[in-house]
Amino acid sequence: MSTIVLIGRVLLSIIFILSGFGKLTALGGTAGYFASLGIPAPMVAAVVVGLVELVGGLAVLLGFRTREGAWALAIFCVASAVVAHSDWSDMMQMIAFQKNLALAGGLLVLAAFGPGPISIEARRA
Repeated sequence: MSTIVLIGRVLLSIIFILSGFGKLTALGGTAGYFASLGIPAPMVAAVVVGLVELVGGLAVLLGFRTREGAWALAIFCVASAVVAHSDWSDMMQMIAFQKNLALAGGLLVLAAFGPGPISIEARRA
């Protein structure tokens, strides 16, 4: 089971690490997209969102402060579903909305049960 939990953490974290890194290395484009959604202070939002995704993803991957990272990412997933993917007349937006809710569900399970024995947290205990 411990290996399965580790694989689950790796699979959950990849999307956030890559997305956060992508946002932080293309802040102008990210801020422009956020501005088009009507998000206030789009450059600040781009930095904050990029950091939440990158740091939260790394926390989940490494199993360090996993519960906090999973909670932050779960909240982010629900918020981004509502803010950026609520145009259900577009099937891709509906799928993205559902994907974000599914990710939030997996992250909440991780937040509730922890990172498992193959993690930095387990080694420090």
